Amino acid sequence: MPINAGLFIFAAYLLDLVLGDPHGWPHPVVLIGKVISSLEAGVRRFFRSPTALLVCGALVAVIVAGGSWLVTACLVRWSYAINYWFGSVLTVWIIYTTIAAKSLAAAACDVYNSLQKGNLAEARRKVGWIVGRDTEQMDAADVTRATVETVAENIVDGIVSPVFYALLGGAPLAMAYRAINTLDSMLGYKNERYINFGKASARLDDIANYIPARITGFLILAASWLLGMNTKGAISSMLRDSSSHPSPNSGIPEAAVAGSLEIRLGGLNYYQGSPSFRAYMGEDLAPLKPFHILQTVKIMYVTATLTAGLGLAGWYLLT
Repeated sequence: MPINAGLFIFAAYLLDLVLGDPHGWPHPVVLIGKVISSLEAGVRRFFRSPTALLVCGALVAVIVAGGSWLVTACLVRWSYAINYWFGSVLTVWIIYTTIAAKSLAAAACDVYNSLQKGNLAEARRKVGWIVGRDTEQMDAADVTRATVETVAENIVDGIVSPVFYALLGGAPLAMAYRAINTLDSMLGYKNERYINFGKASARLDDIANYIPARITGFLILAASWLLGMNTKGAISSMLRDSSSHPSPNSGIPEAAVAGSLEIRLGGLNYYQGSPSFRAYMGEDLAPLKPFHILQTVKIMYVTATLTAGLGLAGWYLLT
């Protein structure tokens, strides 16, 4: 990637703040999702055994992640061969498509607005767009908790990890990460359909997010301090509770946010009618209220800005 990689990444973040994810615009993740669906359909047409699905699932993960890197690398190389500025613009655009700060905030604020209007049915429907759990029987506190947890978790997936991999390997590696994350979101379920076929995708996502999740924890602590929230509570919650989460990564941002807001996350969820208890994160010093969604969005934006800003500064210091 060119010497001004840090500037490109910061520009991509600013572009996300301005544009978000405009409806109807072409997006690489949509194409990646279609490729994943096509490959899955082809595999299931010929294979049924658990072992075959396990092996084929691993091959699909490698093909999709590796193919995303290769296609992006070729596009970037081709664009720079035509013109430096064309290559630069394309690089910024590709990295921008891997970042999801504004769209995440918009989805969370849509849920908040529905709760503020007292329209619980609408809030349940909207939170169902961003979580995988059952939402039909949620009360307002459950909707709030689901939204806060999702925003906190996606600080890693939607912001820190793409920036981290863009700094390491430019647009191609950022897109490869986005492919891995899409694989996990589509296939990484521990149900009967995906327990074998999606296992490699889930493990690959865990590995890819391992370092960024821990960086995110420290950045959330910094954001908590800058916002005047309970930073000591965030540290305590992160150290005490994060390892209890079933994900090796998601517990870190969730626990840090819970401690910052002096609330308790985790508890009983339902997935396709089946109960699943998630370990508690934080302490219930304050009852969950819709405004906690807005506070979480603030933490997300400050963390995102710190991520992009530190990436920009770090790149120039190292180069």
